[in-house]
Amino acid sequence: MAALTDISTLITSDPNLHSGRPIITGTGTSVRRIASLYNQGNNAEEIARRLNHLSITQIYAALTYYHANRDEIDEDIAAEKTAYEQLAKQHNQQASSPK
Repeated sequence: MAALTDISTLITSDPNLHSGRPIITGTGTSVRRIASLYNQGNNAEEIARRLNHLSITQIYAALTYYHANRDEIDEDIAAEKTAYEQLAKQHNQQASSPK
């Protein structure tokens, strides 16, 4: 009989790593990244092919974490998008201002 995997060991969160965002244990891949790919229409198998350093089990663990904590992860994704848009706007303003 194969050894059972304790799924609680597949996702970790450490305030000293990735600003405390949940990541797939043993990797630098955040649950947020998996959730973003999923929200772009990729299924678990497509994400696993794209991020081939991760197992399908790790992808499903991240998606399970995402669905169990969807509001938190979606807020984090939205905050990152807002920060990106603000930086892009500042950059564009600086690039277009006369020198």
